[in-house]
Amino acid sequence: MTWQSPARLWLLLAVLALVAGYLVLQRRQSRYAVRFTNLRLLDRVAPRRPAWRRHVPAGLFLAMLALLVVGFARPEAEVRVPRERATVMVAVDVSTSMLAGDVDPDRLTAAKDAGRRFVDGLPDEFNVGLVAFAGSAAVLVPPSTDREALHDGIGRLAEGITGVQGTAIGEAISTSLGAVKSLDATAAKDPPPARIIILSDGANTSGMDPIEAADQAVAAKVPVHTISFGTPGGSVDRGGRAIQVPVDGQTLRAVAEQTGGGFHEASTTAELKDVYEDIGTSVGYRTERQDISARFIGLGLVLAMGAAAGSLRWFSRLP
Repeated sequence: MTWQSPARLWLLLAVLALVAGYLVLQRRQSRYAVRFTNLRLLDRVAPRRPAWRRHVPAGLFLAMLALLVVGFARPEAEVRVPRERATVMVAVDVSTSMLAGDVDPDRLTAAKDAGRRFVDGLPDEFNVGLVAFAGSAAVLVPPSTDREALHDGIGRLAEGITGVQGTAIGEAISTSLGAVKSLDATAAKDPPPARIIILSDGANTSGMDPIEAADQAVAAKVPVHTISFGTPGGSVDRGGRAIQVPVDGQTLRAVAEQTGGGFHEASTTAELKDVYEDIGTSVGYRTERQDISARFIGLGLVLAMGAAAGSLRWFSRLP
């Protein structure tokens, strides 16, 4: 924490002086009470009360003064705030291999569930879009703040929705970049801060070279986070025959490293949830220094009300 007007903190010495004065005054009153020899009369004019009560209002009042002085010095602290115009594109692999049941209940269903939780955890101000890809890629939901439309899009994710089988990671990146550039009228010339999240279980088998697409992302200053989802023992049933679809994350790792994003491996639903939460934290906020004096002033006012309430409750007078 830093201060915009640190010299004002010297006023805390005045608060310390008041504390010292209060302690001296209490000591003098105690000595005077001892000199009062008529104990029966003393008990009538100054009946016994819990000793701590008479110090509470004064203590709260002095603490209030200290907090107000700190607020007057205008403290600053680093605060996380949502990124303005921030855009996140989530690209989900809907190829046949995503039906493998090595992740309960299957890779695609688990990915959809985790995706819903991820977008719900982002700030409401964020624009979030959805891309589905297999042998080709298509924008299912253009980036916007409409979370209902996004949930509907996630619900429509299914095998064959793109019409072409395969795994086109490069196309997914390129299509996501195009969606970011079309966010609003100024996005083409003044692109918003953006991230792309690619969730897939295999190597690229069709379409644009992923490394070429990654070069486009680097030029656009858009990091690509990739999630390799599944296990080496994954398989899908086709006509009663088990077809092995082991996870292959080499291409996804290369794309993430080239663009400055993160590569993650998720072999269970719980791991996928953790990955999404980690990515959401990294793209969801920017850190800036803000004046936090209102926090101290507000707490000081609460203590002032507490001092007044205690004084009226126990002594029928204000401090």
